[in-house]
Amino acid sequence: MDHRGKFIWYELQTGDPAAARTFYEAVVGWTASDAGGENEGYVILSAGGRGVGGIGRPAQGSETGWAGYIAVADVDSAAERIAAAGGAVRTGPADIPDVGRFAAVEDPQGASFKLLAPNPGGEMPPLDRMAPGNIGWHELYTTDWKAASDFYAEQFGWAKDAPFDMGPMGTYQRFAAEAGGEAIGGMMNMPDLPKPAWGFYFVVEGVDLAAERVRQAGGTIVMGPMQVPDGSFVLQGRDPEGAMFALVSKTR
Repeated sequence: MDHRGKFIWYELQTGDPAAARTFYEAVVGWTASDAGGENEGYVILSAGGRGVGGIGRPAQGSETGWAGYIAVADVDSAAERIAAAGGAVRTGPADIPDVGRFAAVEDPQGASFKLLAPNPGGEMPPLDRMAPGNIGWHELYTTDWKAASDFYAEQFGWAKDAPFDMGPMGTYQRFAAEAGGEAIGGMMNMPDLPKPAWGFYFVVEGVDLAAERVRQAGGTIVMGPMQVPDGSFVLQGRDPEGAMFALVSKTR
């Protein structure tokens, strides 16, 4: 399958990978395992029999917290295009043993994400978007969603979906990874944040039970649980190390 221009991997960089593994196994229900080989110590998070993300320690100078990887055919040229469009390249391009080639970048407003060109045969068929343990929604908090929307459309072919009027909070612009495709996320202006950032919603079965698991595992609920316009239920929280995350469920 052609995954180019789509999020294909999600990664938590944290000072305590073992504690994070315990927390997210309990809250999301992921199956965790060590990557082994040259990537020993890196934790693979799996759902539905396939890897969806990982946990590792941050490299020197890199940001902690969750990041998403967008698939590209050529990381080096994609990084050059991002820099030419007003973004920035923070790490790489460089090779990941047995995985592929990556770079850590920022969009022109400063939101971080990563590029990945997987080794041949390294891609797997995607899970259903709302399958438990998958990442059901992607949210960009930025200072100029219109400029951000144009940037991601130019770089990755993303297309606008139906916007949602949030009243005094402005417009919530939904987007699809390709024209005519299913909406996979939204963008909104949040100028009061320390810097623009991506947020990711992990799919669970029943948001209220998941909220209780967050508390029992030592996390903090920041917002919700609440119902959103598409009928699903969400919450936002922080894990015990302070990393932001979000959960989404079809049911309360």
